[in-house]
Amino acid sequence: MQRPGLAETARAHGYEHHTHGGVPYWEETAYYRFTLKQIEDDFERPATEIDGMCFELLDQSLRDETVYQRLCIPEAYWDYVANSWRQRDKDLYGRMDFSYDGTAPAKLLEYNADTPTTLYESSVFQWLWLEDAKAAGLIPQSSDQAAEIHEHLVSAFENTRTEGLLHLACMRDMEDDRETVKYLEECAQEAGLKTDFLAMRDIGIDKDGLFTDLEDRVIADLFKLYPWEWIMAEEFGRYLTTSGVRFLEPPWKAVLSNKGLLPLLWEKFEGHPYLLPAYFEGDAKVANLTGDYVRKPLLSRQGANIEIVRRGKTADRTKHVHSEGDYGGEGHIVQAFHPLPAFDGKYPVMGCWMVAGQPAGISIREGETLITNGEANSIPHVILD
Repeated sequence: MQRPGLAETARAHGYEHHTHGGVPYWEETAYYRFTLKQIEDDFERPATEIDGMCFELLDQSLRDETVYQRLCIPEAYWDYVANSWRQRDKDLYGRMDFSYDGTAPAKLLEYNADTPTTLYESSVFQWLWLEDAKAAGLIPQSSDQAAEIHEHLVSAFENTRTEGLLHLACMRDMEDDRETVKYLEECAQEAGLKTDFLAMRDIGIDKDGLFTDLEDRVIADLFKLYPWEWIMAEEFGRYLTTSGVRFLEPPWKAVLSNKGLLPLLWEKFEGHPYLLPAYFEGDAKVANLTGDYVRKPLLSRQGANIEIVRRGKTADRTKHVHSEGDYGGEGHIVQAFHPLPAFDGKYPVMGCWMVAGQPAGISIREGETLITNGEANSIPHVILD
């Protein structure tokens, strides 16, 4: 049952509301229930362990540049990425996506380490649902939620050591990205930072190779909701190494946001209970995947160009097993198929948000297919023991 006053609450927070359809991409006629033990043991612990494994892989990359080569990071940026990790440039946030059925250990499907969206829904809107639903008697008064994302974000911004103006940028015409950046700007302002938004296309280069904004101010600190691989492929990317910009997310996130992370982790930590077997396509070890598997591009967003392969071939071209898109030119990985659980014909992906290296909250996106795409709904959760 939807909470009373949903339409007014939605509009107050910038969401559309349709009389018969509710809020697009938001579903609150149902919710997921967890115990505190499940949150701590089945989400926060795996996310923390995996984060530590990622850091070990980044340490390895300082000694072994084939890590960057296998991820198809352009060679011109290998030192740039390595130095970013060597300096331990601060990061802000990311989201690990898991398959979890409530009984078996959660399995990492991928790590959205660079440009995850659905942040406001996870941080603020589902907490509002919790408070409103308790007030309306729709859920027990003792209900809690794993949702400390906002507080963690404000604290992370306070610790960025930004002394001047923090610029924030994304593609202006991508609504999800723009709304996410708008929310992050509010968090930064709450942390006491001075901010300015600009579109990625409005970033200029001065005669010294420094990045500038529309008022010709030099950009020193920049949060960009724009994939590292896109920046590296563009003309202005060649100025990265001379720009002097401190980026959020930092360049070392180019390693973790690449789906090639999955086979690299499996290679280094084979058999770990929170990982699925994964290999680069073309690796002879792919033969180890005796069952169904998932073929994923090294670089993609919102489930694009992912396909489920059954008995050696894609069963059909429906969205259930194949998603369209323009990604895949850099290569693919294959990962053992671990189906999402099904509840009333819906397939939930469990997300654990990491902020400055710490678990900060849980979000759930529920779709009608095994491949979660941009059409999936965010759905709230509660903690009850």
